Amino acid sequence: MEIQSAFNSGIQGFQKATDEANQAAANIVAGTASRDESTVSQTESSQIAVNSEKKIPDLNQSIVDLKVAEFQAKSSAQVIKTADEVLGTLLDVTA
Repeated sequence: MEIQSAFNSGIQGFQKATDEANQAAANIVAGTASRDESTVSQTESSQIAVNSEKKIPDLNQSIVDLKVAEFQAKSSAQVIKTADEVLGTLLDVTA
């Protein structure tokens, strides 16, 4: 395995984790805002019908997705760190 491919794998994993964390955070905000809207508009029956038709993200799943993204970022950072250590060892051996 090449050191460069290990770095690339770590970077790609970290970028994917960042994207997934951003999406999960956006879903959490959207779910919270939707719940606040439905609480305010409960007296208006037409508004309740509109809110029930909207796709409200599941907060529990969004929180789990956020935690998964955290673990993915940590493991990708470990891959980058290990690749860096291996490269340092190779440079020490060849020097």
